[in-house]
Amino acid sequence: MGPLADLTMPREAPSPAGILPPITMSFQQRTINCGEPRASHAGQTVTINGWAHKVRDLGGLLFVDVRDRTGLLQVIFPENTKAEIRSETCLSITGTIAPRDASNVNPNQPTGEVELRVTDFEILNQAAVLPFPLSDEKSMERVNEELRMKYRYVDLRRPSVYQRMALRAAAVKGIRAYLDNETFLEIETPIITKSTPEGARDYLVPYRIEPGKFYALPQSPQQYKQLLMVGGLERYYQIAKCFRDESQRADRQPEFTQLDIEMSFITQEDILGLIERMTVKVVNDLIADFALDIEPISSFERLTYDESLALYGSDKPDLRFGLTIFNAAEALANTEFSVFKNTLEAGNFIRGLRYPGGAELSRKQITEFEDLAKSFGAKGLATFSLINPSEEAEGSRLTASGLRVKGGISKFLSDAEVDALVALSGAEAGDLLCFVADNWAVTNDGLCRIRLKIGSDLGLRDPRKLAFGFVVDFPLVEWNEDEQRWDPSHHPFTSPKSADIPLLDTDPGKIRADCYDVVCNGYEWGSGSIRIHRPDLQAKIFTLIGVTPEQQEERFAHILEAFTYGAPPHGGIATGIDRLIMLLLNEENIREVMAFPKMGNGYDPLMDAPSTVDEKQWEEMGLMLRPAPPKS
Repeated sequence: MGPLADLTMPREAPSPAGILPPITMSFQQRTINCGEPRASHAGQTVTINGWAHKVRDLGGLLFVDVRDRTGLLQVIFPENTKAEIRSETCLSITGTIAPRDASNVNPNQPTGEVELRVTDFEILNQAAVLPFPLSDEKSMERVNEELRMKYRYVDLRRPSVYQRMALRAAAVKGIRAYLDNETFLEIETPIITKSTPEGARDYLVPYRIEPGKFYALPQSPQQYKQLLMVGGLERYYQIAKCFRDESQRADRQPEFTQLDIEMSFITQEDILGLIERMTVKVVNDLIADFALDIEPISSFERLTYDESLALYGSDKPDLRFGLTIFNAAEALANTEFSVFKNTLEAGNFIRGLRYPGGAELSRKQITEFEDLAKSFGAKGLATFSLINPSEEAEGSRLTASGLRVKGGISKFLSDAEVDALVALSGAEAGDLLCFVADNWAVTNDGLCRIRLKIGSDLGLRDPRKLAFGFVVDFPLVEWNEDEQRWDPSHHPFTSPKSADIPLLDTDPGKIRADCYDVVCNGYEWGSGSIRIHRPDLQAKIFTLIGVTPEQQEERFAHILEAFTYGAPPHGGIATGIDRLIMLLLNEENIREVMAFPKMGNGYDPLMDAPSTVDEKQWEEMGLMLRPAPPKS
């Protein structure tokens, strides 16, 4: 690095066409990070490397906030320095640390008591005009997301995005440390493997040597980790990349990272205990280390699958608040209200929710709830309000027991029915009662969404809380009406509960699985099960779900044969790394916690992928492109 006078505009001046300016790959390396200087460093000569975060030219006096991964440092150039330094220009700067004037101290910045007074600098790489205002977080909130992802390498420079990546790295480090201490081995499993669909579509990789054959990218390391248990490794984990060609949602990506665990000679309780202890330790350490505005977590709530649906309408409930669903059928067993009467006669359900303070909702607001219920399959939403008995509002009535009700279906219900519904719900004056009358699935879907909206409207979904829980005892199989067959609720390697195995031949729909999910704040965070380890039982389950003996031989011969060589009882679980960080940061979209995510439909605007390939590659793979069938 030369004298200050030599590093002004002439060095950056444009060169004649086709002639490069003088290039040197050497530079003065940092002696201190931008976020480290404090008052105790005053008088020291230091060198920093970083980017011009914010540039302020005050009439000949140039101020630049220089940023690296550790923070910001204010830099002051000598008067009349002739250098064009644009935002995000890459710099090496040498100077003296000096205290700021008292009036210029920034208490909100760790380096806010000092500044760097430049004696020498070098522009390592000038930045072009930025695609968005990187240094202004408020303005960044309005930037089109696809534009940010197209220039993700610039977007990643934002301190807020860096913190997300740092949190993610710390989470993985904490998980590894915990499991290493529990004598697990970290083992990598193959990325190109056999296509054995596990629910979603596979991503396929052509096998060039034998055209017509394909590898698949793993939806999970499921079979490999079970084979590791057959191999006697007993305690395995992996931070695993997984791939699923499925519809995208805010909490889902076509490629994602999960913590994958498998253990031998264990029960369900062993796995649940391990995950609970590990999560409490890792999450609470992250909360403390990153000063996250989240309450520390402790023990996990536990629900059966049936309880979760009955109380919350979902197998991934938001446990941060109550307001559980109640079954109104018994209270309305003799109702004359035709909608409810017809529902019960058809063998369906009437279930309800209480909206505290909902009696004050306008007709328009109630219509929004009705539309929400209809969007998830309900024919409508029945409501009535409970108001103060002394409030003789128009259209209200006082029941024999002294309750005053108003609006909606109240005019169709007897006093006894109103009293019973109020008692069931725990409603008080000022509340609104909401009902969905339909089959079990529709009442679940409708009331689950209504409950979440009520929770959001009332501020009950506290972003400062992480409410973890286990949902256990899922059904082993579910009936697929379209295909007229049983489908596995989890995956085909899940073990039925021992007590329910006799039902395989008589009533498969009643079989409970040794299967469990970890849920948090309305999301599924992880899922796992005790696995089948006997070849005869595994073959029987394959047959139950419609896998023929020929298909079993073709797709699963390797694992069925492995089970004949003394496979131990084993089980495991997989939890989402991306989703955990999303929960910790209260982000609404999982893309915000991934370095290079995909947009909708799996599109990567940065790489412009997926893309076409040239004809030579088609020929090498022995493939040809056939026009897609016309859309119906």
